[in-house]
Amino acid sequence: MTDGRHARDRAGHDGETLIRDESQLKPAMAHTPQHDKLLIVDFGSQVTQLIARRVREEGVYSEIVPFQKAEEAFRAMKPKAVILSGGPASVHEQGAPLAPPAIYEAGVPVLGICYGEQAMAQQLGGKVEGGHHREFGRAEVTVTDDTPLFEGVWEKGQSYPVWMSHGDRVTVPPAGFRTVATSPNAPIAAIADDARKFYATQFHLEVMHTPHGAALIRNFVRKIAGFTGDWTMRAFKDEAIEKIRKQVGNGKVICGLSGGVDSSVAAVLIHEAIGDQLTCVFVDHGLLRLGEAEKVVALFRGAYNIPLIHVEAEEMFLTELEGVDDPETKRKIIGRLFIDVFDAEAKKLGGADFLAQGTLYPDVIESVSFTGGPSVTIKSHHNVGGLPDRMKMKLVEPLRELFKDEVRALGRELGLPDVFVGRHPFPGPGLAIRCPGVITREKLDILRYADDIYIEEIRRHGLYDDIWQAFAVILPVKTVGVMGDGRTYDFVVGLRAVTSTDGMTADFYPFDMKFLGHVATRIINEVKGVNRVVYDVTSKPPGTIEWE
Repeated sequence: MTDGRHARDRAGHDGETLIRDESQLKPAMAHTPQHDKLLIVDFGSQVTQLIARRVREEGVYSEIVPFQKAEEAFRAMKPKAVILSGGPASVHEQGAPLAPPAIYEAGVPVLGICYGEQAMAQQLGGKVEGGHHREFGRAEVTVTDDTPLFEGVWEKGQSYPVWMSHGDRVTVPPAGFRTVATSPNAPIAAIADDARKFYATQFHLEVMHTPHGAALIRNFVRKIAGFTGDWTMRAFKDEAIEKIRKQVGNGKVICGLSGGVDSSVAAVLIHEAIGDQLTCVFVDHGLLRLGEAEKVVALFRGAYNIPLIHVEAEEMFLTELEGVDDPETKRKIIGRLFIDVFDAEAKKLGGADFLAQGTLYPDVIESVSFTGGPSVTIKSHHNVGGLPDRMKMKLVEPLRELFKDEVRALGRELGLPDVFVGRHPFPGPGLAIRCPGVITREKLDILRYADDIYIEEIRRHGLYDDIWQAFAVILPVKTVGVMGDGRTYDFVVGLRAVTSTDGMTADFYPFDMKFLGHVATRIINEVKGVNRVVYDVTSKPPGTIEWE
């Protein structure tokens, strides 16, 4: 999300970066000939995938490709329109990423966002300068002229909130462009060439912090580019099934089932594609919530006729994690042990060719940096950054480019019950990442009971469906307390609850203080080893949703 020469000095947002290699570039294109397509050129922004998300919300199929592959993709894809993403570079740097000239020469509408505006201006004869005041965070733009990009959303002469993230800025628009919006630190905050249908904004349209951004993208996609919106979750399902069949062939697939939304949807989707070639493996690693294993196994076996192997591996996992406090090391240990278990179960089945996972896009972008580019790695995901190189099976990840709410929509399309589809996210590494510092059985037990009380009260008060994710964390600190006439020296439990749409940005849930007081009292009274409860009011960014 950061653009301009100074962006590298900023703390990274828990945002998005596309991970794609050449082998991943074309399959989706090959399977979607019936759709009008929009190409998104990724310059390395942390939020590039949010652009695709906003486009998808309009029922328009889009592909994201790194700028290095953009010319090849543009010629193969023949898109109806192009969007240029933000990025951390400066156009003044040697080898700065730019869009292929063919995009500007093809007669298709083009929208540049942040660095995309700077690249467009630089390539088409405008002027971009650094050394001015930077803009990071919330800002305000004033509309100075009418344009189809603003039609029905913004009015001339009015000011509107936006999200900026730039060091450089456009100071002279290219020939044929006019300035249509300004801000105090970006005098050319938006430009338009209506004749060529070229538009660009210095602010980020794709993020939630630009309240009208989605509507402006809708104007570009629907009114300017003329897309009809024929890409639906049903279409995604059908195309995903086709891709799975093509990838797997006659091979055997093992699916790592956690019981969460992601792995459940992945399992049902893959089963619909290849039937009894799929076997699900549920690993009880000792890091699950209270009664979780029993619930998952009972629900899944009861609802679907998919072979399910329940592996009890608590001792294996907790022994290996003993004494480990570094979060990245924890993730990599858990990832390695998962693969050990899957390998062993595959051998028992006579071999398996593929391992299926419910990896989502946020897992990917928080784990691996942009291919050949400068975006930062936030943290590894056990499904992504934690996979050992020696893994013998190939990966099947049909949900890799979806967000959580899109996965839920796909689950409903597949007929999954709300007991699966409506569940709060639960991380694959389980309570390991809700237990900062060294993991012990005592701390895990404390955490299970505290978390169970918290979720029970959230449900009892009818708040569960209003909250994106809620959980308890046991902190690596003890404090002095007083209980009765005695002194205590016990653990602190942190409570977290957030609202979100896709998990990429989030705000804390504004509980009534009476509710928090009630929950804290219950936890302290009922969970031995806790004498203090706190509530986390950090948004994402700057924090992550999880505490690790």
